[in-house]
Amino acid sequence: MSVPASVFEHPSFDNHEKVLFASDPATGLQAIIAVHSTVRGPAVGGCRMWGYDSPSEAVTDVLRLSQGMSYKNIMADLPIGGGKSVIIKPKGEFDREALFQAFGRAVDSLGGHYISAEDVGVSPDDMVSARRTTRHVVGLPQGTGDPSPTTAKGVFFGIQVVAEKALGKSSLEGVRIAVQGATGHVGAYLCRHLAKAGAELTLTDINTDALEKLAAELGAKTVGKDEIYDVEADIFTPCALGAVINENTIDRLKVRAVAGAANNQLATREMGAELMKRKIAYAPDYVINAGGIINIMGEIETRFDRNWVEGKLQGLKSTLAEILDAAESEGRPANLIADEIARQRIEDARAGTRHAAE
Repeated sequence: MSVPASVFEHPSFDNHEKVLFASDPATGLQAIIAVHSTVRGPAVGGCRMWGYDSPSEAVTDVLRLSQGMSYKNIMADLPIGGGKSVIIKPKGEFDREALFQAFGRAVDSLGGHYISAEDVGVSPDDMVSARRTTRHVVGLPQGTGDPSPTTAKGVFFGIQVVAEKALGKSSLEGVRIAVQGATGHVGAYLCRHLAKAGAELTLTDINTDALEKLAAELGAKTVGKDEIYDVEADIFTPCALGAVINENTIDRLKVRAVAGAANNQLATREMGAELMKRKIAYAPDYVINAGGIINIMGEIETRFDRNWVEGKLQGLKSTLAEILDAAESEGRPANLIADEIARQRIEDARAGTRHAAE
């Protein structure tokens, strides 16, 4: 895997502290670990395995995701920094356990500056494999386990806030929600919360068999994976991969708000302003989807318990409400307001670290 010569000039390079390219020919591992910030503590963020079309696509993804984790963690007021890792999924057959053991060795080489968990394409069992070669992994079955249910619960709370702020609804009863990635780890849990709250769901996913089963369980409608952008609904809820709000999809949206679990939903920061022009409210993804990282804090700081987690989720509701109120009153995109708050908090933490060292 070639290292891009211009990584420091990459549009998504945001003064990252470290970017590690790891290769292990014996297992087929090609991985990138990006540490964005450690000013509040070790960088924590999941590992994603995906069939990227090119190494440069993987670089873009890991840089954006790691920055998002820094913002997510500091907006949730967690004593950790932000990082992320991606593995380019090997083509053909491969030894999964050996691959993740090799990944664990790469994580271990950073000496605890980065702690990994699971993300898209990676399971808690994969983290067990990585744990055999490094102690710097969380989200293990014997620990807090799969963080997806807590992520889903936080997103559900966030959608309640969005319904109140953008739709004037005090409940989700009868609210029409179009969910992309409905059968994923987070999506399925979220859909069940939404259905129980009385929302009218339209679902899509690349896993059509699982999609039909979930739709039958919840009494929901289904559409093709590309048709979800054309659904007339109140809220569009992306729960798959990022960059789904882009120049090709934005004019197809027939909703009043975007609020979902996917990371990096906006293809560019400018898409936030484009949503505002179309009178579509936006819940910044790293604010609404922070439940999972809050959950796994139990493995990093064992003093945290379920009551602490619940309190943090309620805190996310308050933070999101403040951002949406500011966007409305100031006439500025919610994503930019959230970014400014996150960057200021990181800079304040960095300044505090410098002062402590003096």
